[in-house]
Amino acid sequence: MSDNLAQQHCEACRVGAPLATETERTDWLKQLPDWQIEQSDGIDRLTRQFSFKNFVQALEFTNQVGELAESMAHHPAILTEWGKVTVSWWTHKIKGLHKNDFVCAAKTDELFKS
Repeated sequence: MSDNLAQQHCEACRVGAPLATETERTDWLKQLPDWQIEQSDGIDRLTRQFSFKNFVQALEFTNQVGELAESMAHHPAILTEWGKVTVSWWTHKIKGLHKNDFVCAAKTDELFKS
């Protein structure tokens, strides 16, 4: 399997699946320099804010991230505001970070670049 996160796909994740290790997080974050691990409600989340020229562009990006989420069967929190969108990925079933979150973050970056 490719080391490039953006080229990978989410795997089915069940309750009890292992959280990403500190080593995995560190390695994967090297591919995601604009993302931060933040804690909310005691749960680590992978978060990034994207900037846009106006609300219409922000909304278009929000919809693209929504389509990505549906295609991966993995859904983030998305906050859309005038000129910015904040995306947070985490795996609800295990209440923390899984490889799927890093894969989806990389795919989100690819959407932003296009």
